[in-house]
Amino acid sequence: MDIKKQIIDKLNESELLTGQELCKVFSISRQALNKHIKVLVETGKIVKNGRTRGSVYQIGTRPKKNTVDKFCRIISLSGAHEDRVFDDFNAILNTKKKLDKNIYDILYYSFTKMLNNAIDHSDSEKCSISISLDMYKVRFAVRDNGIGLFSSIHRKFGLQDENSAVGELIKGKTTTMKERHSGEGIFFTSKLGDVVSFRSHGLEIVFDNIRKDVFIQKKRFIQGTKVDFEISRHSRRKISECFHQFAPEEFDCKFDRTNILVKLFQKDYISRSEAKRIVSGLDKFKEVILDFKDVDSIVQGFADELFRVFMSGHPEIKVHVRNAGDPVKIILSHVVDNNIKDRLTIG
Repeated sequence: MDIKKQIIDKLNESELLTGQELCKVFSISRQALNKHIKVLVETGKIVKNGRTRGSVYQIGTRPKKNTVDKFCRIISLSGAHEDRVFDDFNAILNTKKKLDKNIYDILYYSFTKMLNNAIDHSDSEKCSISISLDMYKVRFAVRDNGIGLFSSIHRKFGLQDENSAVGELIKGKTTTMKERHSGEGIFFTSKLGDVVSFRSHGLEIVFDNIRKDVFIQKKRFIQGTKVDFEISRHSRRKISECFHQFAPEEFDCKFDRTNILVKLFQKDYISRSEAKRIVSGLDKFKEVILDFKDVDSIVQGFADELFRVFMSGHPEIKVHVRNAGDPVKIILSHVVDNNIKDRLTIG
């Protein structure tokens, strides 16, 4: 059954139909319909009016390609200013008029933060940048040929290897230049896109905020660092909401809350040293969310170090445990005492 052809035939009969009406006609889910609709809209065979579930579809007047507006440039990082580079491509692509304010604000913040990192941290002479807009997505990439993001953190903090640097990076407030940077840029940029990746040398960390997951993968070696950022033009995500989540009013809007996906360190925990690796640097925050998604098991020594020892030594810090399975909860119940009970929530 050629659903696309039947959609066109139905629109020829009815002229205007909503997505909900088309789902009923063909007895398919909204998700299934959207796969067909996307192709038809991209090719100009049908036209979409509106942006919510009440969008109306009609036959297009002429075939149309999914045109892409793109800006690419190689810039010298010596004396470069990230806001001026953004102004250059904005003048060409006219993003401020083409994008909704929330998407434009996210693009401005994320791009300028990532380019500033390359200017200040990479030790690279040049950097390549690209920004593209199509009907559905906004994307940008920033690529330098410098020392490499994970290598820089690895060496600055004396870590065991670059894998350990990835673990430090996801905590937030990790910077190799405290006198000029707060370490917030990468953390918040990783939360603002639909999919955001940071690749350096043989490692890549990918933040998939659609699936609400983060994963690390080995890649072919590249010199320097490459950042890839993607967000839907119809996303409702807002910078203010992201900031409020991790820098709420009760913290005077300061970045004092972080979220750690524990599985990125490893899935099974058996030693106190592994716990110390996780809590390293967390004393910079007032609240810590430890997400145990996909963590299979922990042992009592690890849990004791992570919760009783760390929290007893830092009575000002609250810890929230999320997505802990029964094996993890059982171990936690053995280490929680009255000294930390009122500052620890387990969900």
